Amino acid sequence: MKDTFTHQGMRKRLVDVLKQKGISNADVLNAINTIPRHLFMDSGFIDHAYVDKAFPIAADQTISQPYTVAKQTELLCVKSGDKILEIGTGSGYQTAVLLEMGATVYSIERQNELFKKTKRFLPKLGYRPKRLIFGDGYIGLKEEAPFDGIIVTAGAPYVPNPLLAQLKVGAKLVIPVGDKVQIMNVFTRTSATEFNKETFGEFRFVPLLEDKN
Repeated sequence: MKDTFTHQGMRKRLVDVLKQKGISNADVLNAINTIPRHLFMDSGFIDHAYVDKAFPIAADQTISQPYTVAKQTELLCVKSGDKILEIGTGSGYQTAVLLEMGATVYSIERQNELFKKTKRFLPKLGYRPKRLIFGDGYIGLKEEAPFDGIIVTAGAPYVPNPLLAQLKVGAKLVIPVGDKVQIMNVFTRTSATEFNKETFGEFRFVPLLEDKN
């Protein structure tokens, strides 16, 4: 499947919608405008690829609503060259947004089906994360820490302490916390032992799966 002028026009209209909803970070908007979201979705949903809604993907997961992707990325305050840990690779769309913005991305996926599919797919579009890992997002990636930012793309029932511990001072953890409905939390590490917490309203995510073995 190709990225046509029609798709590009649909992306521009999506960017206009995101601006109207309050997204103002130019780098985030440019990434959304550049990435062919329709290629990340099953063919049955392609006509809806640039509607501001979440849609199903493999393994009973979803590709997040574009506004949600844009909002989380804006809250993360990504700069080119930043070392970012993503918890929940999913379709790879959020990964691509981070890469398009110049980040060095490490991404963890708990669903093996999605992990294998996305690992094959992203390089076909020219997106190459530093590492894609099949594993437990609750424990993060200690061997590559500390990170300039950590983004969690599934609903967590609580804030995992290892993720907080793997932030650099000044770095942010963006994480939706809750069961059926999540509150978007942003934790900024202010010192070796202190964190500042902010909240940014309600969102809906699939659950963040935990390895209980």
